[in-house]
Amino acid sequence: MAIVFITGSTDGLGQAAAESLLDHGHRVVLHARSADRVATIGKLSSRAAGIVIGDLRSAAETRGIADQVNAIGRMDAIIHNAGVYTERSRGATPEGHASTLAVNTLAPYILTALIERPGRLVYLSSGLHRGGEGSLGDVDWTKRSWDPAKAYAESKLQVVALAFALARRWPQVLSNAVDPGWARTRMGGPGAPVDLDTGQRTQTWLAISDEPAAMVSGRYWHHLRQEQPAGEALDLQFQEQLIAKLEELTGIALPQA
Repeated sequence: MAIVFITGSTDGLGQAAAESLLDHGHRVVLHARSADRVATIGKLSSRAAGIVIGDLRSAAETRGIADQVNAIGRMDAIIHNAGVYTERSRGATPEGHASTLAVNTLAPYILTALIERPGRLVYLSSGLHRGGEGSLGDVDWTKRSWDPAKAYAESKLQVVALAFALARRWPQVLSNAVDPGWARTRMGGPGAPVDLDTGQRTQTWLAISDEPAAMVSGRYWHHLRQEQPAGEALDLQFQEQLIAKLEELTGIALPQA
């Protein structure tokens, strides 16, 4: 049975993924933004192999999450599930970054760089990533007027490109990106067309399945099917420029193969 770490696993798709994996006999390390959030998940916490706490808006706390996970042990898979959607303003993290960038892009990068390398990496993106091209000129929104939808789209393009870059750099790791669809979460709202079980199924399958179809890397998935992502995500120059920018913003170098 696998041990899987899931960010943002106190509600929504992250919690649904955790419950699905636990129900199938796997071990799960949960992540909560704060101790108060842990109190909201009831019996799920007692079933977990561990719970790590930290706010992904803070680079310091994100580093702390990585330390907590490493103290538990090597993960078989990590599902980078946590994310924010249309933030009303750019905001400012303790390090001065836009909050959407910090949670959706910088945090997955920091955790990937600092957590002991797992066998599989899964990054949650969105079909909206196709509207995020051309982001690297002002990745932190310090020059442009704030556009919540554009910032979200850019961040989701960036995590697809990150997943693909890692698939090339770390050939022994299966690294993929997933569009879970517009799901009925707190973020998606009650009118969303995709139920939680459908929304979590692809990422959990990629995290633990030994089926040949799941044993691939550098792909973009939607409801258990491979799809074509935005062209920029596939562009090797964009991927390398993104990695360089993330190293610059975080001060953390991505380990080599």
